[in-house]
Amino acid sequence: MNLRSRRPHAGGVRSRVREAESVLVEQYGDLVRLAHLVLPASLGRHRRVLVAHALVQRALRRAGTEPSAPVVPSPRGETRAGDSVERRLLTEVLRAALAHGRRPRMWPARFAHPGALRPRLPLVLGLRLFPRSGGADELALAQRLSAAPAAARAAFLLRTVHGLPLDAVHELLASANAPDPAAALRTADLLEESSRRSPAVLLASQEFDACALQAGPTDLLRRTRRTRLLLGAAAIGLVTVVTLAVTGDGTAQRQAPETPAAPGMPRTADLVRTAAGAWDNTSRVDFTAWPTRGSRAHDQGLLDRALHAWTHPQTGTRPHLAPATTAVPPTTAPQLLYAGDVGDREVVLFYDGQRLARYSETRSPARHTELSVARVDDADVTTAAAVTLTRADGTARYLLAPWVAEAQTRDLLRPDVLARALHVSKDGVTDPVPTVPARAHCDNRPVLQLRSSPRIAEHHAFLLAPLGDLSPVHLTYTPLPGHGTPPARRPREATGSQALLAWAHQACALQPLRDTGVRAVNNWDFAEQDLPDGGGHAVWTCARADTWRGPGDVTISFRTSGYAPAAPARTVTRARATAACSRFGQHVVAASGWRSPNGHWYALAAGSRAVTSLSVSGDVKATKRSRTLAAPAPGNPRIIVRARLATGEALDAVGTPGT
Repeated sequence: MNLRSRRPHAGGVRSRVREAESVLVEQYGDLVRLAHLVLPASLGRHRRVLVAHALVQRALRRAGTEPSAPVVPSPRGETRAGDSVERRLLTEVLRAALAHGRRPRMWPARFAHPGALRPRLPLVLGLRLFPRSGGADELALAQRLSAAPAAARAAFLLRTVHGLPLDAVHELLASANAPDPAAALRTADLLEESSRRSPAVLLASQEFDACALQAGPTDLLRRTRRTRLLLGAAAIGLVTVVTLAVTGDGTAQRQAPETPAAPGMPRTADLVRTAAGAWDNTSRVDFTAWPTRGSRAHDQGLLDRALHAWTHPQTGTRPHLAPATTAVPPTTAPQLLYAGDVGDREVVLFYDGQRLARYSETRSPARHTELSVARVDDADVTTAAAVTLTRADGTARYLLAPWVAEAQTRDLLRPDVLARALHVSKDGVTDPVPTVPARAHCDNRPVLQLRSSPRIAEHHAFLLAPLGDLSPVHLTYTPLPGHGTPPARRPREATGSQALLAWAHQACALQPLRDTGVRAVNNWDFAEQDLPDGGGHAVWTCARADTWRGPGDVTISFRTSGYAPAAPARTVTRARATAACSRFGQHVVAASGWRSPNGHWYALAAGSRAVTSLSVSGDVKATKRSRTLAAPAPGNPRIIVRARLATGEALDAVGTPGT
């Protein structure tokens, strides 16, 4: 046997290297995207980009010298001359990216990964590089990917962007030493199912493109401090050496200055800062238009602590999460809305496109920290108009949006009392506003009455009710048609006299909504009727509480003309997670027992404007072609009501009888 014949021919090796280089240049963008997606987010955006490019460039050495046998089948049955080389490149890049996130078994967790200690190209000094930010869908996908294992992220991209079949992806993961390729494929399927838009389109966007980069300066203040520190240390060392040399006292020993710990991901230097006048020149009036405000907006130490508390919750302050709010740290640099001193606390407010994060700490030596995170996706000119900064001693202080031109407070239980002016600082922070404790009696219900600037299209006054969450709840009102007024097609602001009188009867019903993630509450007066036995006039109301997560809860009640101005309305029915009393459930019917001033019991029923007839059963049986019904009944009757709409459809009552 000729052993020399088994050595690879030098010309053959060079040919394979040239072929691999050609394929790598052609597929460079896709390979870098794969490495960037698989690498751990803890590297930070800048270092993650550089490591991704380094891993792809280093893959050429092994992929060009290995035999050219194909690793996995071609996608969709294709065969190309460079196909096997492309597969080897994929395998090498994937193997290196997966290995980069694994620490040796005995390696201390507080030290950097050993792969990060090896010098590698490309090397960038004085600049920070990171992909451009995408839209809301891209941000949501990035958050889901950050919570998935690295192998699942790789399988997700290989399936959606590269178009590889399941068996090819499984074999490729196995070749790259991925742990449990089958589990990675199952997780990738879940990621694909949870995407609202095409995953291939989202992954091809600039959010995940590590080749189309945005450049920014490094932390200039920190760099200046490091330079001064090094120069000072060098001067001290030089003086020490000269002194020892002159005195002949042995050899000089000196210690290098301590290097600051590597910051987490994202870094304070990457925070998004919006200009002060952006809200006046944009079609999107929400938190993205808020400028950066506060006297501590450039306090590096405070911003570092606040950002670290959100991005590394396991090592410090654990966040208080509003309902349906994820605890996943932001994958890209959030927007800085505020940083300053409020009372005895230092407060920082971030926004990552879907959530608000409020960090606060006491200014005492024994620093006490708090972090609250809440959903605010799809906020608008009203729901993004105020954020709670601090709450203490029965009062709260709010940060108002830059488009708020006038701020007042009023008591919902006193609709006849005029609103009082509320002082606001130049940074948008209000004076303390009284709040209602969670278990207090319903003696008052303070709310904010704000008016937006005439410089935006939606110029109007509106009410916000503080209910414990970061964002106060927007209160609206839908009135009954009357005196020639056409039916209201959408909720109106609850600042008119009729709306304030209606809300006075519903104000105490807001208390159970505290800390439940409610976004807005609308009071819809859907029916009115004259009561028998001289009982006066009754108005039926559906109060719908919409949450940030989507579902809404409704409470149906009625009030009579004999009620005091602020007396709570009588609850008839409640329903959770329903479309009733929304634009997707515009028809409603309800029934209740009622005792007249003469002591007689009646079954009352009422429906919205599309109802043409009512039928009640149970302890009472009656039918009437009308939107309202009143029939004699025994005491505390059990009533089942059904309505017929103008379209001929049947309509059942909402929810179950209230207690």
